[in-house]
Amino acid sequence: MMNALKKFSHWPVTILMLAIGTALLIFTSTNERYYRNPVAKIEQTTITQHQSLHDEFNNTDQQIQQKIRARILNGRYKNHQIILNNAYTKSQGMSHRYSRGQLLILNPITQQQGRLSSSIVGLKRDRLITMLLWLVMTILVLSMQRAGWLALLGVLINTGFLIIMIKVNNLLNGNQILLIASLAATIFTLVSLTLILGTSKKMLATLIATLGGTLLSVIVGVVVLKVTNNKGVLFETLDYATQQPIPLFIAETILGSLGAVMDEASDIMATLYELKSVDSKITQAQLFKSGIKVGEAIMGPLINVLFLIFIADTITMSLLYLRNGNSWGYTFSMNMGLGMVQSLISGIGILLTIPLTSCCGAYLLGQRRDNQ
Repeated sequence: MMNALKKFSHWPVTILMLAIGTALLIFTSTNERYYRNPVAKIEQTTITQHQSLHDEFNNTDQQIQQKIRARILNGRYKNHQIILNNAYTKSQGMSHRYSRGQLLILNPITQQQGRLSSSIVGLKRDRLITMLLWLVMTILVLSMQRAGWLALLGVLINTGFLIIMIKVNNLLNGNQILLIASLAATIFTLVSLTLILGTSKKMLATLIATLGGTLLSVIVGVVVLKVTNNKGVLFETLDYATQQPIPLFIAETILGSLGAVMDEASDIMATLYELKSVDSKITQAQLFKSGIKVGEAIMGPLINVLFLIFIADTITMSLLYLRNGNSWGYTFSMNMGLGMVQSLISGIGILLTIPLTSCCGAYLLGQRRDNQ
Protein backbone atom coordinates (compact mmCIF):
# COMPACT_ATOMS: atom_id res chain seq x y z
CA MET A 1 0.00 0.00 0.00
CA MET A 2 2.80 2.43 0.90
CA ASN A 3 4.66 1.61 -2.30
CA ALA A 4 1.53 2.36 -4.30
CA LEU A 5 1.15 5.74 -2.55
CA LYS A 6 4.80 6.58 -3.22
CA LYS A 7 4.40 5.77 -6.91
CA PHE A 8 1.20 7.82 -7.05
CA SER A 9 2.96 10.79 -5.48
CA HIS A 10 5.27 10.97 -8.51
CA TRP A 11 2.40 11.41 -10.96
CA PRO A 12 1.92 15.19 -10.48
CA VAL A 13 5.60 15.83 -11.20
CA THR A 14 5.51 13.42 -14.17
CA ILE A 15 2.47 15.15 -15.64
CA LEU A 16 4.11 18.56 -15.08
CA MET A 17 7.31 17.54 -16.86
CA LEU A 18 5.34 16.00 -19.76
CA ALA A 19 3.35 19.23 -20.09
CA ILE A 20 6.57 21.28 -20.09
CA GLY A 21 8.10 18.97 -22.70
CA THR A 22 5.03 19.21 -24.93
CA ALA A 23 5.00 23.00 -24.67
CA LEU A 24 8.72 23.20 -25.50
CA LEU A 25 8.31 20.87 -28.47
CA ILE A 26 5.42 22.93 -29.88
CA PHE A 27 7.25 26.22 -29.33
CA THR A 28 10.56 25.14 -30.89
CA SER A 29 8.67 23.68 -33.86
CA THR A 30 6.84 26.94 -34.59
CA ASN A 31 9.20 29.71 -33.40
CA GLU A 32 10.58 30.78 -36.79
CA ARG A 33 8.90 34.20 -36.46
CA TYR A 34 11.24 35.06 -33.56
CA TYR A 35 14.40 34.57 -35.65
CA ARG A 36 16.14 37.60 -37.15
CA ASN A 37 17.67 35.47 -39.88
CA PRO A 38 15.50 33.78 -42.49
CA VAL A 39 14.56 30.18 -41.74
CA ALA A 40 13.79 27.78 -44.58
CA LYS A 41 12.57 24.18 -44.81
CA ILE A 42 14.22 21.91 -47.37
CA GLU A 43 11.76 20.45 -49.85
CA GLN A 44 14.10 18.89 -52.40
CA THR A 45 17.83 18.21 -52.82
CA THR A 46 19.73 17.31 -55.98
CA ILE A 47 23.35 16.30 -56.49
CA THR A 48 24.78 18.29 -59.39
CA GLN A 49 28.52 17.50 -59.39
CA HIS A 50 31.19 15.17 -57.93
CA GLN A 51 34.86 16.08 -57.78
CA SER A 52 37.76 14.01 -56.42
CA LEU A 53 40.20 15.74 -54.06
CA HIS A 54 43.82 14.75 -53.35
CA ASP A 55 46.62 16.33 -51.32
CA GLU A 56 50.38 15.86 -50.92
CA PHE A 57 49.84 13.36 -48.08
CA ASN A 58 47.80 11.04 -50.29
CA ASN A 59 44.56 11.90 -48.51
CA THR A 60 41.58 11.45 -50.80
CA ASP A 61 38.06 12.79 -50.55
CA GLN A 62 35.15 13.80 -52.75
CA GLN A 63 33.60 17.23 -52.98
CA ILE A 64 29.92 17.17 -53.85
CA GLN A 65 27.80 20.05 -55.09
CA GLN A 66 24.24 20.02 -53.79
CA LYS A 67 21.32 22.03 -55.12
CA ILE A 68 18.61 22.69 -52.55
CA ARG A 69 15.05 23.90 -53.07
CA ALA A 70 13.58 25.28 -49.84
CA ARG A 71 10.53 27.18 -48.63
CA ILE A 72 11.07 30.28 -46.51
CA LEU A 73 9.16 30.17 -43.21
CA ASN A 74 9.51 33.71 -41.86
CA GLY A 75 10.19 37.31 -42.74
CA ARG A 76 9.40 39.35 -45.80
CA TYR A 77 9.64 36.43 -48.22
CA LYS A 78 7.61 33.95 -46.15
CA ASN A 79 6.25 31.00 -48.19
CA HIS A 80 8.46 31.92 -51.16
CA GLN A 81 10.69 29.31 -52.80
CA ILE A 82 14.47 29.77 -52.83
CA ILE A 83 17.26 27.83 -54.52
CA LEU A 84 20.41 27.30 -52.45
CA ASN A 85 23.79 25.81 -53.28
CA ASN A 86 25.79 23.71 -50.86
CA ALA A 87 29.25 22.17 -51.29
CA TYR A 88 30.26 19.38 -48.92
CA THR A 89 32.86 16.64 -48.78
CA LYS A 90 32.02 12.98 -48.52
CA SER A 91 33.82 12.79 -45.16
CA GLN A 92 31.78 15.80 -43.92
CA GLY A 93 34.70 16.83 -41.72
CA MET A 94 34.27 20.56 -42.29
CA SER A 95 30.95 20.64 -44.15
CA HIS A 96 27.49 19.16 -43.95
CA ARG A 97 25.11 17.30 -46.22
CA TYR A 98 21.53 18.51 -45.97
CA SER A 99 18.42 16.39 -46.42
CA ARG A 100 14.75 16.92 -47.16
CA GLY A 101 12.71 18.13 -44.19
CA GLN A 102 15.58 19.80 -42.34
CA LEU A 103 15.33 23.44 -41.28
CA LEU A 104 18.08 25.86 -42.31
CA ILE A 105 19.13 29.25 -40.99
CA LEU A 106 20.06 31.55 -43.86
CA ASN A 107 21.95 34.77 -44.34
CA PRO A 108 19.86 37.84 -45.28
CA ILE A 109 18.02 37.27 -48.54
CA THR A 110 18.65 39.44 -51.58
CA GLN A 111 16.57 39.67 -54.75
CA GLN A 112 18.27 39.90 -58.13
CA GLN A 113 16.37 39.88 -61.41
CA GLY A 114 13.30 38.50 -59.71
CA ARG A 115 15.16 35.59 -58.08
CA LEU A 116 15.85 35.18 -54.40
CA SER A 117 19.37 34.33 -53.33
CA SER A 118 21.07 33.60 -50.04
CA SER A 119 23.61 31.31 -48.42
CA ILE A 120 23.34 28.76 -45.64
CA VAL A 121 24.45 29.59 -42.10
CA GLY A 122 23.68 26.17 -40.67
CA LEU A 123 20.99 23.89 -39.34
CA LYS A 124 18.26 25.09 -36.99
CA ARG A 125 19.00 22.90 -33.97
CA ASP A 126 17.04 24.57 -31.16
CA ARG A 127 14.39 21.84 -31.06
CA LEU A 128 16.93 19.03 -30.66
CA ILE A 129 18.98 20.86 -28.03
CA THR A 130 15.89 21.96 -26.08
CA MET A 131 14.41 18.46 -26.00
CA LEU A 132 17.73 16.95 -24.88
CA LEU A 133 17.91 19.48 -22.04
CA TRP A 134 14.29 18.69 -21.12
CA LEU A 135 15.07 14.96 -21.10
CA VAL A 136 18.02 15.47 -18.74
CA MET A 137 15.92 17.67 -16.46
CA THR A 138 13.06 15.14 -16.43
CA ILE A 139 15.29 12.21 -15.54
CA LEU A 140 17.03 14.25 -12.86
CA VAL A 141 13.78 15.46 -11.26
CA LEU A 142 11.96 12.12 -11.39
CA SER A 143 14.91 10.12 -10.07
CA MET A 144 16.22 12.58 -7.45
CA GLN A 145 13.01 14.51 -6.65
CA ARG A 146 13.83 17.41 -4.27
CA ALA A 147 17.59 17.01 -4.74
CA GLY A 148 17.04 17.09 -8.51
CA TRP A 149 15.14 20.39 -8.31
CA LEU A 150 17.88 21.85 -6.13
CA ALA A 151 20.55 20.67 -8.56
CA LEU A 152 18.71 22.35 -11.45
CA LEU A 153 18.35 25.53 -9.41
CA GLY A 154 22.07 25.46 -8.69
CA VAL A 155 22.87 25.09 -12.40
CA LEU A 156 20.64 28.06 -13.27
CA ILE A 157 22.15 30.27 -10.55
CA ASN A 158 25.71 29.32 -11.47
CA THR A 159 24.96 29.95 -15.15
CA GLY A 160 23.73 33.42 -14.26
CA PHE A 161 26.90 34.12 -12.28
CA LEU A 162 29.01 32.78 -15.15
CA ILE A 163 27.39 35.18 -17.60
CA ILE A 164 28.02 38.05 -15.18
CA MET A 165 31.67 37.03 -14.76
CA ILE A 166 32.19 36.90 -18.52
CA LYS A 167 30.69 40.37 -18.94
CA VAL A 168 32.88 41.73 -16.14
CA ASN A 169 35.94 40.14 -17.75
CA ASN A 170 35.08 41.81 -21.06
CA LEU A 171 34.63 45.18 -19.36
CA LEU A 172 38.07 44.83 -17.74
CA ASN A 173 39.64 43.63 -21.03
CA GLY A 174 40.76 40.40 -19.40
CA ASN A 175 43.17 42.12 -17.03
CA GLN A 176 41.71 40.49 -13.90
CA ILE A 177 40.90 37.02 -15.25
CA LEU A 178 42.58 35.21 -12.32
CA LEU A 179 40.64 37.19 -9.73
CA ILE A 180 37.40 36.67 -11.66
CA ALA A 181 38.01 32.92 -12.02
CA SER A 182 38.83 32.56 -8.32
CA LEU A 183 35.71 34.48 -7.34
CA ALA A 184 33.63 32.40 -9.75
CA ALA A 185 35.01 29.15 -8.33
CA THR A 186 34.16 30.29 -4.79
CA ILE A 187 30.62 31.32 -5.75
CA PHE A 188 29.98 28.13 -7.74
CA THR A 189 31.13 25.98 -4.84
CA LEU A 190 29.19 27.94 -2.23
CA VAL A 191 25.95 27.93 -4.22
CA SER A 192 26.16 24.25 -5.17
CA LEU A 193 27.00 22.97 -1.70
CA THR A 194 24.52 25.23 0.10
CA LEU A 195 21.64 24.09 -2.10
CA ILE A 196 22.51 20.39 -1.86
CA LEU A 197 23.84 20.12 1.72
CA GLY A 198 22.28 23.15 3.42
CA THR A 199 24.07 25.21 6.06
CA SER A 200 25.70 22.55 8.20
CA LYS A 201 29.05 21.25 9.35
CA LYS A 202 28.98 18.85 6.44
CA MET A 203 28.68 21.75 3.98
CA LEU A 204 31.34 23.80 5.76
CA ALA A 205 33.86 20.95 5.76
CA THR A 206 33.16 20.16 2.09
CA LEU A 207 33.50 23.84 1.17
CA ILE A 208 36.84 24.21 2.96
CA ALA A 209 38.17 20.98 1.46
CA THR A 210 37.02 21.84 -2.08
CA LEU A 211 38.45 25.35 -2.14
CA GLY A 212 41.57 24.27 -0.27
CA GLY A 213 42.25 21.32 -2.59
CA THR A 214 41.71 23.44 -5.70
CA LEU A 215 43.94 26.23 -4.36
CA LEU A 216 46.75 23.86 -3.38
CA SER A 217 46.71 22.06 -6.73
CA VAL A 218 46.91 25.33 -8.67
CA ILE A 219 49.71 26.60 -6.42
CA VAL A 220 51.71 23.39 -6.97
CA GLY A 221 51.14 23.61 -10.72
CA VAL A 222 52.18 27.26 -10.94
CA VAL A 223 55.30 26.66 -8.83
CA VAL A 224 56.36 23.73 -11.03
CA LEU A 225 55.82 25.80 -14.18
CA LYS A 226 57.88 28.66 -12.70
CA VAL A 227 60.71 26.38 -11.61
CA THR A 228 60.88 24.75 -15.06
CA ASN A 229 60.47 28.13 -16.78
CA ASN A 230 57.42 26.77 -18.66
CA LYS A 231 59.71 24.52 -20.66
CA GLY A 232 57.79 22.41 -23.16
CA VAL A 233 54.46 24.13 -22.45
CA LEU A 234 53.21 26.08 -25.46
CA PHE A 235 50.69 28.54 -24.08
CA GLU A 236 50.28 30.07 -27.53
CA THR A 237 48.38 26.94 -28.63
CA LEU A 238 45.53 27.83 -26.27
CA ASP A 239 42.31 27.83 -28.29
CA TYR A 240 40.71 31.19 -29.06
CA ALA A 241 43.05 33.10 -26.74
CA THR A 242 42.44 36.82 -27.29
CA GLN A 243 44.16 37.94 -24.07
CA GLN A 244 47.21 36.99 -22.00
CA PRO A 245 47.45 33.18 -22.44
CA ILE A 246 49.15 32.23 -19.14
CA PRO A 247 46.58 33.86 -16.79
CA LEU A 248 43.81 32.48 -19.01
CA PHE A 249 45.33 28.99 -18.79
CA ILE A 250 45.53 29.19 -14.98
CA ALA A 251 41.92 30.42 -14.85
CA GLU A 252 40.85 27.44 -16.98
CA THR A 253 42.76 25.12 -14.66
CA ILE A 254 41.03 26.55 -11.57
CA LEU A 255 37.56 26.00 -13.00
CA GLY A 256 38.53 22.68 -14.60
CA SER A 257 39.87 21.09 -11.42
CA LEU A 258 37.05 22.45 -9.26
CA GLY A 259 34.48 19.88 -10.41
CA ALA A 260 36.59 16.80 -9.73
CA VAL A 261 37.77 18.12 -6.37
CA MET A 262 34.21 19.00 -5.28
CA ASP A 263 32.98 15.57 -6.32
CA GLU A 264 35.65 13.82 -4.30
CA ALA A 265 35.23 16.05 -1.24
CA SER A 266 31.45 15.51 -1.29
CA ASP A 267 31.82 11.72 -1.47
CA ILE A 268 34.29 11.58 1.41
CA MET A 269 32.24 13.95 3.58
CA ALA A 270 29.02 12.04 2.92
CA THR A 271 30.68 8.85 4.13
CA LEU A 272 32.14 10.48 7.23
CA TYR A 273 28.79 12.06 8.07
CA GLU A 274 27.03 8.68 7.82
CA LEU A 275 29.68 7.08 10.04
CA LYS A 276 29.15 9.83 12.61
CA SER A 277 25.37 9.34 12.44
CA VAL A 278 25.66 5.60 12.99
CA ASP A 279 28.28 5.80 15.75
CA SER A 280 28.27 9.06 17.70
CA LYS A 281 31.29 7.92 19.73
CA ILE A 282 33.58 7.48 16.75
CA THR A 283 36.88 9.26 17.30
CA GLN A 284 38.55 11.86 15.12
CA ALA A 285 41.35 9.43 14.30
CA GLN A 286 38.86 6.83 13.11
CA LEU A 287 37.04 9.39 10.99
CA PHE A 288 40.33 10.52 9.46
CA LYS A 289 41.38 6.96 8.59
CA SER A 290 37.96 6.22 7.12
CA GLY A 291 38.17 9.35 4.94
CA ILE A 292 41.60 8.29 3.67
CA LYS A 293 40.27 4.83 2.74
CA VAL A 294 37.28 6.30 0.91
CA GLY A 295 39.57 8.70 -0.96
CA GLU A 296 41.86 5.87 -1.99
CA ALA A 297 38.86 3.96 -3.36
CA ILE A 298 37.49 6.80 -5.51
CA MET A 299 40.79 8.45 -6.46
CA GLY A 300 41.53 6.08 -9.36
CA PRO A 301 38.14 6.38 -11.11
CA LEU A 302 38.16 10.18 -10.82
CA ILE A 303 41.64 10.49 -12.34
CA ASN A 304 40.62 8.09 -15.12
CA VAL A 305 37.54 10.20 -15.83
CA LEU A 306 39.72 13.29 -16.18
CA PHE A 307 42.09 11.43 -18.50
CA LEU A 308 39.27 10.12 -20.69
CA ILE A 309 37.74 13.60 -20.96
CA PHE A 310 41.15 14.91 -22.01
CA ILE A 311 41.53 12.16 -24.63
CA ALA A 312 38.02 12.73 -25.98
CA ASP A 313 38.71 16.46 -26.33
CA THR A 314 41.94 16.06 -28.31
CA ILE A 315 41.71 12.77 -30.21
CA THR A 316 40.05 14.08 -33.39
CA MET A 317 42.52 16.91 -34.01
CA SER A 318 45.44 14.66 -33.03
CA LEU A 319 44.41 12.05 -35.58
CA LEU A 320 44.14 14.78 -38.22
CA TYR A 321 47.67 16.01 -37.39
CA LEU A 322 49.09 12.47 -37.56
CA ARG A 323 47.23 11.69 -40.79
CA ASN A 324 48.84 14.71 -42.41
CA GLY A 325 52.41 13.62 -41.73
CA ASN A 326 53.16 15.35 -38.42
CA SER A 327 55.30 13.61 -35.84
CA TRP A 328 54.01 12.32 -32.50
CA GLY A 329 56.03 14.93 -30.63
CA TYR A 330 54.69 17.84 -32.67
CA THR A 331 51.13 16.49 -32.46
CA PHE A 332 51.38 16.15 -28.69
CA SER A 333 52.84 19.62 -28.16
CA MET A 334 50.27 21.31 -30.39
CA ASN A 335 47.14 19.46 -29.28
CA MET A 336 47.72 17.58 -26.04
CA GLY A 337 50.34 19.52 -24.10
CA LEU A 338 48.13 22.05 -22.31
CA GLY A 339 45.36 19.51 -21.72
CA MET A 340 47.84 17.07 -20.18
CA VAL A 341 49.19 19.77 -17.86
CA GLN A 342 45.66 20.67 -16.75
CA SER A 343 44.86 16.98 -16.17
CA LEU A 344 48.00 16.54 -14.08
CA ILE A 345 47.19 19.61 -11.97
CA SER A 346 43.64 18.33 -11.46
CA GLY A 347 45.08 14.95 -10.48
CA ILE A 348 47.27 16.66 -7.90
CA GLY A 349 44.16 18.38 -6.58
CA ILE A 350 42.39 15.03 -6.25
CA LEU A 351 45.32 13.60 -4.30
CA LEU A 352 45.64 16.58 -1.95
CA THR A 353 41.91 16.75 -1.33
CA ILE A 354 41.83 13.30 0.28
CA PRO A 355 43.80 14.16 3.46
CA LEU A 356 42.41 17.71 3.50
CA THR A 357 38.77 16.53 3.43
CA SER A 358 39.47 13.76 5.92
CA CYS A 359 41.11 16.23 8.28
CA CYS A 360 38.30 18.81 8.00
CA GLY A 361 35.62 16.17 8.41
CA ALA A 362 37.29 14.54 11.39
CA TYR A 363 37.82 17.89 13.12
CA LEU A 364 34.35 19.33 12.58
CA LEU A 365 32.29 16.16 12.95
CA GLY A 366 34.32 14.85 15.85
CA GLN A 367 33.77 17.85 18.13
CA ARG A 368 30.30 17.01 19.32
CA ARG A 369 27.27 15.10 18.22
CA ASP A 370 25.45 16.72 15.30
CA ASN A 371 21.88 17.82 15.73
CA GLN A 372 19.60 15.56 13.71
